[in-house]
Amino acid sequence: MKRAIGNTLVQVSAVAVLLGSGAAWAQIKVGVVVSATGPAASLGIPEKNTFGLMPKEIGGKTVEYIVLDDASDTTTAVKNTRKLISEDKVDVIIGSTVTPNSLAMLDVAAESETPMISMAASAAIVGPMDAKRHWVFKTPQNDAQMATAITSHMVDSGFKTTAFIGFSDAYGEGWFREFSKLAEARNLKLVANERFARTDTSVTGQVLKIMAANPDSVLIAGSGTPAALPQKMLVERGYKGKIYQTHGVANNDFLRVCGKDCEGLLLPAGPLLVAEQLPESNPVKKSSMRYKTAYETAYGPGSVSAFGGHAWDAGLLLANAVPAALKKGQPGTKEFKQALRDALENTKDLAASHGIINMTATDHLGLDQRSRVMVQVVDGKWKYVGEAK
Repeated sequence: MKRAIGNTLVQVSAVAVLLGSGAAWAQIKVGVVVSATGPAASLGIPEKNTFGLMPKEIGGKTVEYIVLDDASDTTTAVKNTRKLISEDKVDVIIGSTVTPNSLAMLDVAAESETPMISMAASAAIVGPMDAKRHWVFKTPQNDAQMATAITSHMVDSGFKTTAFIGFSDAYGEGWFREFSKLAEARNLKLVANERFARTDTSVTGQVLKIMAANPDSVLIAGSGTPAALPQKMLVERGYKGKIYQTHGVANNDFLRVCGKDCEGLLLPAGPLLVAEQLPESNPVKKSSMRYKTAYETAYGPGSVSAFGGHAWDAGLLLANAVPAALKKGQPGTKEFKQALRDALENTKDLAASHGIINMTATDHLGLDQRSRVMVQVVDGKWKYVGEAK
């Protein structure tokens, strides 16, 4: 699919470069679960939009994307997954947007031996490897990878103390586990540990406790627009230390909600967030720009989101794996699902919007240090400030 911008034709679906050709005679069914409404909507909407850019044919087979909204609710995510597998007979599941939902979907995918590609961040989705996670892959950078970048930046900045406030769910717990472990290893004293719900409207009590501990820095482990709440409260209460967020806030909706209170905050993010600002030497710039161009051609300048990139990368993984899987089975069969799982696990040197993917039997993410950069909010915009250590 192509669309014209001025006198230039822009290729909308860069995924198509991975496709085979030939007449389609069997359909591949892709079940998609996104959080297009509810607290995670600012993350799920660009993911949902991205599936409109996905190829309708891969390896000579037509592809149908059945997209369901889980409303940011874990129970609904599981219900949707069961429906897609048992009623729609999908060959693969992509989703969900958030960690709690993706973790809850693991059992369903494993029970039915259906490969699943999550668009959520927690390392627990794909590790440690076991019988369930054998069937599951993911595209966003792990919390462990990003926590390494944050603690390195804190220590290099001379900070001695830090505080943590995160979601009161699997996302927050996963981040605290990784962050606290690294902080201890780097002699960074953790002086406060607080939680809040995605639907909370106030975090006054938690912020007052953090302020009383007087840390040099604070990490807010939330995602989407709800993560703006503690950020705004810390600024309102006059906190003077450095505030960090996770890559879960890397979209423009977060900036809009947080407003001037976000000025100066730091976070590690996927290269896609600042693709145009990356040096030409960055190995991910070209593949990040492919998706940025495709999305903004369809949805307008400045509309691209790091979260849509996670969906795009899931599509790239699928398009790369299907031709190999078709050599061992046909869509709609158990053999095809198994072969597709195996092909995903054997992904090598796939240039995606957030990094270069190399999967193994024990690593179902496959991203390395090339998948992260440090970003700061300057004058209300994302600014690339350097490679993440």
